[in-house]
This record gives sequence, structure tokens and C-alpha cells, in this order.
Amino acid sequence: GFQVVVTHGNGPQVGFILFRSELARSHIHEVPLDVCGADTQGAIGYQIQQSLRNEFAVRGIPQVPVTVVTQTVVDAGDPAFQKPSKPIGSFYTAEQAEIRNKEDGWTMVEDAGRGWRRVVASPLPKEIVEKDAIASLIKAGFIVIAAGGGGVPVVREKSGDLRGVAAVIDKDYATSLLANQLGADYLVISTGVDQVCLNFGTPQQKPLPQMTAAEAERYLAEGHFKPGSMKPKVEACLQFLKRGGKLALITSPEALSKAVRGETGTRLIP
Repeated sequence: GFQVVVTHGNGPQVGFILFRSELARSHIHEVPLDVCGADTQGAIGYQIQQSLRNEFAVRGIPQVPVTVVTQTVVDAGDPAFQKPSKPIGSFYTAEQAEIRNKEDGWTMVEDAGRGWRRVVASPLPKEIVEKDAIASLIKAGFIVIAAGGGGVPVVREKSGDLRGVAAVIDKDYATSLLANQLGADYLVISTGVDQVCLNFGTPQQKPLPQMTAAEAERYLAEGHFKPGSMKPKVEACLQFLKRGGKLALITSPEALSKAVRGETGTRLIP
């Protein structure tokens, strides 16, 4: 009974493409980061839509899944571009890192004693370029796979042209924005735990069946949710609710059916 749009991450896959590109750089040109994002949307989208179509055939479901390679507009003036912080790709020696910085303009940082890595900006998403196409496909009855990896980051020039940039967009933030721009009632974020917890990983761990927006903001301020883990997921849910969404749900893939029925998961409400 639901009209569904599927989004997904792409972190490991982008890293693999960058590593292959690095190995082959003496033979062919390297792959720009925005193109890596587009590549992963096509490849992962293909795998999801094929798997869904095969399962639909077994279950007698007539709908057809389709993937949309999605661009996400970011602000060229976003402060994130002045302070790149998202590590990507391979580890380098200090000497290799210095060469990359001088020759390619990469921002390189030392990563916990493991070597040097490239860091790029992680700006906030502002607009899903293909939102109208996605909405048309939903209206026509398709299951849409979109905004993979947060979408390909692009900036809009004064002329109106779009230009890809070397950045990484948080997939949860982009999914939240897409949900609002499509007028979705519900946002579901699938992760590695059945429920969000306070004091996660400690003897005082406490699962949360439900949070109001005000409660979630308080827990965030108290530092209960870690950056790069649960924090962006809770923040994405809050953004969705503040922009008019009715309900956000965080749970694991295995518990999804039960969570939608209200038997588990963490529900966030306005």
C-alpha cells in the first residue's frame, strides 16, 4: 500500500573506484570524484532494481523498479568548502601527500597514524535536481531508486549551468531533503540497530521507541548520538519533520516490517 522511493549509500564503492583509478593513473586519466558518485549510482542502482524486479516476479508484484542518476545542488559558498573534513580514497606517505597537494590541489591530512588521506568538503544539500522526474515516475507507478550516495554534488553557476564539484553529500541529509521535496509522509532510515538508544554501548543503554522533535534535539545537545553514526540520522529525521514531514522511523533492515507496524524501531514525531 506504500509508494516507495529507495535511496542508498556509496561510501565503500567510491573508495574502490578511487583506488582502481589510482592504480591505473600511469595508463589512463583518473576518475573525478563527482563522476565516481555517478558511477556508483548506476552500478548500485542496477543491482537494487534487478534484485527487486526478480523478487517482485516471485511475489506477483507488477511494479517496475527504475534508477535515476540524481544530481544534488549545494551552495558554492558553503563553509564546508573552506574546511574539507571528509576522508576519501587511499592512504599516502607524507611525500606522496605533498606531491598530490602541489600537483592536484588536494587537501591532505594525517589520519590517526595510518598515513595521509585526501579530505573533501561535505556541504549541505539544497535541492534535488531530478525531483520532478522522480515525482513523475512515482505517479506512473514505478518504484524509484534515487539520490544514491547523497546524489552527485553540483553547484549552479550564475548562468544557470550546473557543474560537478569534488565533495561528498551526507546520504541521510539528501534523503531527508528528497522526501520533503516529493511531499512524502514518512521517512525511513535503515541502519545497523533495531532502535536508537541513549548511552549506546554502555551498561546504561536505553532503547527509545519514540522521540518528539524537542526530545531528539535535547538528546543531540547532550551528546548521545555520535558524529558519522547515529547523529546525522537523527538530524536528518529532524530536518524532515521541521519541513513538514509527518513521521520519521529509524530501524534495521531486518526489523523494517515490524517497525512499520509500530512493533519496534524508533519513531520520531513533530
